[in-house]
Amino acid sequence: MTRTVAHAFIRLDDHSATPKYQQLVNSIMRAVQTGQLKKDDVLPSINELSFEYEISRDTAEKGYKQLKRMGLLSSVPGKGYFIKTTEIDQTLRVFLLFNKLSAHKKIIYDSLVGALSDRAFFDFYIYNNDFSLFKRLLLNRKQEYTHYVIIPHFIEGGEKAFEVINTIDKDKLIILDKLVPGVTGEFKAAFENFENDIYTALEQALERLQKYKEIRIVFPESSYYPQEIIHGLEKFCAEYAFTHKVVHRIEDDQIMEGVVYIILMEDDLAKTIEMILEKKLKVGTHVGVISYNETPLKRIILDGITTISTDYQMLGETTAKLILEKTPRQIEMPFYLKLRPSL
Repeated sequence: MTRTVAHAFIRLDDHSATPKYQQLVNSIMRAVQTGQLKKDDVLPSINELSFEYEISRDTAEKGYKQLKRMGLLSSVPGKGYFIKTTEIDQTLRVFLLFNKLSAHKKIIYDSLVGALSDRAFFDFYIYNNDFSLFKRLLLNRKQEYTHYVIIPHFIEGGEKAFEVINTIDKDKLIILDKLVPGVTGEFKAAFENFENDIYTALEQALERLQKYKEIRIVFPESSYYPQEIIHGLEKFCAEYAFTHKVVHRIEDDQIMEGVVYIILMEDDLAKTIEMILEKKLKVGTHVGVISYNETPLKRIILDGITTISTDYQMLGETTAKLILEKTPRQIEMPFYLKLRPSL
């Protein structure tokens, strides 16, 4: 296949959140489905892909390996890669729309795509908690998809999100992480109960919490996290007689002995620990720290940071199951407390 023909069907978008290897897979599969590529057509070599599209050899190889697992691609030593068959048993086209990139969102993506990688196209977009971009990406979509998987978190403007989401066929809709009031019809969802989750997690940590006199939650005013988290904290503190406070900027707070900090954002976690250490206080003895969202690094920092978190791998795997199911159902995801020396 000549360079000109290759350029006709391979599309790699630097601005897309879809990994380059998946874009390569999508491009070749679309070319087969539209007849641009036929059985026995030769594809560019790994070196040609790497040079022409400025991607690593590992990226090119990962894309080709996935196509080989699907049975679409084959190779002959010394002759290269070629289309083995044009009979693709794949009808799933999934539009993924996430609010941001983060360690735990990557876990969702990897587990979802890993569960369906041989059965589905994936187009992945990030709207950075910006409702205007969210609306534009959904309303201006140029292709039709079998499923729309959406994580709906906004810093502002989200009160109208239901209007945009209601433009999607509910048979194709899957909402993750947070249910959106006003979305009508029967649709699929895998969601967190933010108010109940924090209340239950703090109840499980009650024995350790009792050595502290106050609970403070670091909740930025521009946060995309739902207010239900604060409601759950308020309910717990009223039930178990804890003083509590909402801190919008950790830099403006006076770190004090006898206080537990619940921290949502990773940057605020780093700043809080730094401020505690500057005061010569010991985390887990003088000041408690609880962080949202489990990550591998939190198992190690200061001998371990206590976390409250959903199981993001399970969330991705559950989403894959919902895509394959015909009947709409909404699943409340379990929430876990990991007690470590920071509390």
